Amino acid sequence: MSNTSLPALKDAALTREGRIAVLTLQRDDVRNALTGTALVDDICATLQWAEACEDLSVLILTGAGSAFSAGGNIKVMRERSGIAAPFELEQFYRNGIQRIPLAMRACQIALIAAVNGPAMGAGFDLANMCDIRIGSTRAQFGESFINLSLIAGDGGAWFLQRLVGAQRAAELTLTGRVIKADEARAIGVLLEVTEPEALLPRAQEIALQIASKPPLAVRYAKRTLRLAQEQSLGDHLETCASFQAILQKTGDHLEALAAFFEKRSGNFKGK
Repeated sequence: MSNTSLPALKDAALTREGRIAVLTLQRDDVRNALTGTALVDDICATLQWAEACEDLSVLILTGAGSAFSAGGNIKVMRERSGIAAPFELEQFYRNGIQRIPLAMRACQIALIAAVNGPAMGAGFDLANMCDIRIGSTRAQFGESFINLSLIAGDGGAWFLQRLVGAQRAAELTLTGRVIKADEARAIGVLLEVTEPEALLPRAQEIALQIASKPPLAVRYAKRTLRLAQEQSLGDHLETCASFQAILQKTGDHLEALAAFFEKRSGNFKGK
């Protein structure tokens, strides 16, 4: 296992067991708001750490307390809007919350959102930046910026349309309505809905399935999925040829073949 030490976090807790890490947002006093807390720094520091851990395959994100994340802190928003010039506000977004979507998009390991409660505004967008989302029956979602005469400053429109399609994304964005867990599953926001006490165990079960696979293949498969959203078919096939050529020369590929023929589980090294 990598000797990379866990980063020092202020408003979140990070744990690791084997190839799986869990990041828990711990500002229940403000419903895990991303602004007005250290959570942006904590999330970005965790993603940077995760990228440096070659033997890490999955990161689960969840919230402590009643909410997954309320998104922006409305009190902080009012204070900043009252005193800051437009250029200062632009820089506030570029140097603040917009660091999260860039880091999430660049992350090569699997990201699972375990949505324990309401995920509103930027909190909804944070969940949508993950590869897989499961939610408890207490989960709710709202692309609620329009209700405050705002738009998603964290790139939420980019992620939401790719998740639920242009028409549903337009409806959720332009009405700002809140949807509950069952509807979120029906429209493709959530993969599964669980009872609250089963949420983290189920997230960890999915994570274990992923973590049991060859680590390099997980990272390359994740990159392939991301690139496929933006590439032409021809460009994507060229990428696949390159990635496949790399993976076929790894020890894990040879081990996977041996495990297949010997009818046993593979012992993968990430090399």
